[in-house]
Amino acid sequence: MSAPTEHVEAESSDPLPPETSENQNPDGDGDSDQDPDGDEPPGPRVRDTPEDIRLEAVANTVALHPSRDVLVVGDLDGDVYAFSYSCTEGETRELWSSGHHLKSCRQVRFSEDGLQLYSVSRDKAVHLLDTERGQLVSRIRGAHAAPINSLLLVDPNILATGDDEGTLKVWDMRKGTAVMDMKQHEDYISDMTVDQNKRILLTTSGDGTLGVFHLKRRRAELRSEPQSGDLTAVALMKRGRKVVCGSSGSGGGTVYLFNWDGFGAASDRFALRAESVDCMAPVTDSVVCVASTDGYIRAVNILPNRVLGCVGQHVGEPVEALAVCRDARLLVSSAHDQLVRFWDVSALHGTSVSEHRKRKRRDGRMKALSKKAHGEHDFFAGLAEEGEGPGEEGAGPQEEQSDSDSDSDSD
Repeated sequence: MSAPTEHVEAESSDPLPPETSENQNPDGDGDSDQDPDGDEPPGPRVRDTPEDIRLEAVANTVALHPSRDVLVVGDLDGDVYAFSYSCTEGETRELWSSGHHLKSCRQVRFSEDGLQLYSVSRDKAVHLLDTERGQLVSRIRGAHAAPINSLLLVDPNILATGDDEGTLKVWDMRKGTAVMDMKQHEDYISDMTVDQNKRILLTTSGDGTLGVFHLKRRRAELRSEPQSGDLTAVALMKRGRKVVCGSSGSGGGTVYLFNWDGFGAASDRFALRAESVDCMAPVTDSVVCVASTDGYIRAVNILPNRVLGCVGQHVGEPVEALAVCRDARLLVSSAHDQLVRFWDVSALHGTSVSEHRKRKRRDGRMKALSKKAHGEHDFFAGLAEEGEGPGEEGAGPQEEQSDSDSDSDSD
């Protein structure tokens, strides 16, 4: 039986400020016409990326507003925080916080218009918040029998949730009831995505399989063969023709590729020299950023499969979540260091990768893809990517290696 939706009376709170304009200081760090006598103080410094945000607890999840420079995080304490961010120094600030979840907040997601925010938690509840003030509008208590781990907005009215025991539920939020309730996975559902037509829902799970569900027919279609290790993340790339999955566990940090309509078995695999792929975020149709427990955020080109380099790092701290801003110029990450960090990924747009392999860097380091990639110290020695794919055994240390079965962009 579906859990009833509980509507919550609004409480007073400060509203979200009007949509902020772009940076007001186009001259950056200085003005050549500034009074040499210093009568007028210099304006605030404009940075390449917003300043880091320090949190009170580790953030499990981060979401970016679809039309404003606003982000929301959900943390281990069950709190949800909203921040406005800006490249102008000193202008990134907290807007509101909500402490309605009783246990760890697992995921937050904005509605398509940005007016509403959904959150799910280890307390088994689904919350709907008003984005402007952070007020709790409604909630579904006991939405699952097990803690909820993943959340996906299919369309303005349809919401999908997955729990720690592998149960998928699809909700019609107009009624507050579940229209699908299926347990196809044997372990937690880690991530979900949906095709452009909103018909096929894909799930990844700790049981190592990719799940396929038909939303219109309200049925499970199939599960893939189990991979080595947990499948932790999923995204559609290459104009929806490729399903990209991250993996951790016994399989290490591996990216698996599936052809659309070929979900039964992976068509390619690409192993990274990383302990895991815990989360990922596509930046372009061919480039995805992946993060690991080692703290590094790698940019990976899909078909041909190459590690392009390192976007950034949370030094020695596992990365929990990645998100891309609305123009895909900024990548946001949260990690166990209780920081939300911003990375300039504009250089990844227009990236062209040849199918011919290049020689590795002789110093064995990943290429830095942003000014902040190296951090305060150089931690990149010995972190060059290497592979295990067919024909790659015994390759020399200067040879770039791919773990895919194919480097061509074909089905």
